[in-house]
Amino acid sequence: MNKPVILPPSSVRAIFCFSLIGVIVSHVIVLFDFIEEMHEKGAALELALLDAGIVRLRPVLITVGATILALFPLAMHGGPLWQPLCYAQIGGLGVATFHYTTAGAMLYSIFVLDLKGVKWEGPNETPKSEGPAARDEVH
Repeated sequence: MNKPVILPPSSVRAIFCFSLIGVIVSHVIVLFDFIEEMHEKGAALELALLDAGIVRLRPVLITVGATILALFPLAMHGGPLWQPLCYAQIGGLGVATFHYTTAGAMLYSIFVLDLKGVKWEGPNETPKSEGPAARDEVH
């Protein structure tokens, strides 16, 4: 058996880390942009989150699947430098895509509902200043 090659930090490793981070961040940005488009159209928060997750899932899976398939030949026959890096990239994309599909909409909903970072007023939601309790206090 071959001994595993332990590599010192290098520019190749940094490039793989940055590419992995870039792919996932771009997917999250597109997801959030889709949610914001639904917000501008007046959709309810829950509907916007569900639609964004459903509509954006297919392109994300296609992109990640194509990237993983393209890395397999290099991982199998790339030599001692490329093999561990490709396996790390493949594993990282798989894990990050799973987390993207489960945590992306959840993080956005936390930002809207708990942190109040975005004022969300969908078609069935009234602003707090115009609700029945606010009208009673004024009169």
